[in-house]
Amino acid sequence: LGANAAAGAGPVSPPPQRVCRRARIVASDMGQRHDLQRPLFSSRYRLTGKPDYLLQQGSVYIPVEVKPTRQAEQPYESDLMQLAAYCLLVEEQFGHAPPYGLLRYGQVTFRLQYTSDVRDELLDVLEEMQDLLDEDDCERSHDDPARCAGCGFVQQCDDALV
Repeated sequence: LGANAAAGAGPVSPPPQRVCRRARIVASDMGQRHDLQRPLFSSRYRLTGKPDYLLQQGSVYIPVEVKPTRQAEQPYESDLMQLAAYCLLVEEQFGHAPPYGLLRYGQVTFRLQYTSDVRDELLDVLEEMQDLLDEDDCERSHDDPARCAGCGFVQQCDDALV
């Protein structure tokens, strides 16, 4: 995400365990009792996903993505984009946008303000991704054999490293 989103994704204060003290967990994809039965889905954006947690504060739903082994002072752009996608899915599913999403790394929690700029940037990326998926051929964007090995398109890819 651009500078605007990254600026809104700083560490949360007070400490992480008090980020949403009045929120309740309404869904979880982390194997706990609040199982998210189905992924969130948007036919308009051709997007589906399951945040690790979905918190509810009154009528507002807040997506939470957890990366327990990540140790970083700033969130990765890809993680922020994933969280923004969950915010969009929440908006589509429940009819109103969450004000923010939470990204948890190891011992720090980041808050991504879900602004119109963040939403617009996400929609641009989704459009680019859809255009690439609609193409007959897509160039590899990395030199990492492990990424190729874990890719769902490795069997069809003429450019695979494995």
